[in-house]
Amino acid sequence: MKEIRGPAIFLAQFLGDEAPFDTLDNIAEWVASLGYKGIQIPSNETRCIDLDLAAESQDYCDELAGRCAEHGLAITELSTHLQGQLVAVHPAYDDLFDAFAPSELHGKPQARQEWAVDQVKKAAIASRRLGLKACASFSGALMWHLVYPWPQRPAGLVSEGFQELARRWRPILDVYEENGVDVAYEIHPGEDLHDGASFEAFLDAVDDHPRANILFDPSHFVLQQLDYLAFIDRYHERIKAFHVKDAEFRPDGRTGVYGGYQGWQDRAGRFRSLGDGQVDFRQIFSKLTQVGFDGWAVLEWECCLKHPEQGAAEGAPFIADHIIRPTEYAFDDFAGGSADPDTIARALGIAPTDTDT
Repeated sequence: MKEIRGPAIFLAQFLGDEAPFDTLDNIAEWVASLGYKGIQIPSNETRCIDLDLAAESQDYCDELAGRCAEHGLAITELSTHLQGQLVAVHPAYDDLFDAFAPSELHGKPQARQEWAVDQVKKAAIASRRLGLKACASFSGALMWHLVYPWPQRPAGLVSEGFQELARRWRPILDVYEENGVDVAYEIHPGEDLHDGASFEAFLDAVDDHPRANILFDPSHFVLQQLDYLAFIDRYHERIKAFHVKDAEFRPDGRTGVYGGYQGWQDRAGRFRSLGDGQVDFRQIFSKLTQVGFDGWAVLEWECCLKHPEQGAAEGAPFIADHIIRPTEYAFDDFAGGSADPDTIARALGIAPTDTDT
């Protein structure tokens, strides 16, 4: 067994124009003061990183990691969530997702996709230069409008959708293979990879590519009513990153999984700060420790009620309290007996000479 690292925090939800959220050094000092040991950096955020330069310059990456280390922080992963989303966008969502790209690419879906692919590839190189094992991302979605099977889907439609997604991602995955870095797709509603079945379909389409892996975030499974503990049992070999985020699902006679187009506070399923929702983190940390996950436990703060600064302050001790130091001993070692052949034979009620037959 190995020990999960942490606590760490994803910076995306905290960056802003005012101190201490306005620069990497300021926000690093703030999160370190709360007890965090690692930061997951959104690679689209120029406040934190120049991704183009990071892909070109080892000196820049060494300097970036060094600045974080001065605050007692490690970089856990780079995030390409927004760029990954733009690798595959159904035309119905073009206007809404334009906000994820530079303004000069708005209204230009082909150029926007090419930019996104280039960004995600550069994140592979930058991750290698930073000594990182995984990069967090989204898969994008060509088929989210088909998530409910009505009207009836033509035969072959979903299969072709995954084949097209694979055609877009395979060259990117190959770049990650060249750089020794995993793509950890966050399994997330709104993405074509939103549960175990859809991840398996994608994995089949990319021929079990070794770099096609998972960012495990149990909050999204609560909202889907998917068994997140059984998910670990089934897919733990592909889990390469971990978002510690809480959620709750409280359906009533008015709304359920689909949410009725309501805002976050009025939905049956909603995100909560750590400890305020229904996720069984004791079991999650136990299972991940048992299967040998040694990545970072990264707080992703999203809550429809609590202030982010309160959520961040409460998150570090919450995660630290859940990290398990793996035992090097069996709990009953103190009562262990001799393991010599004669003792074993007597315990089985057989003659010592029978042990070699």
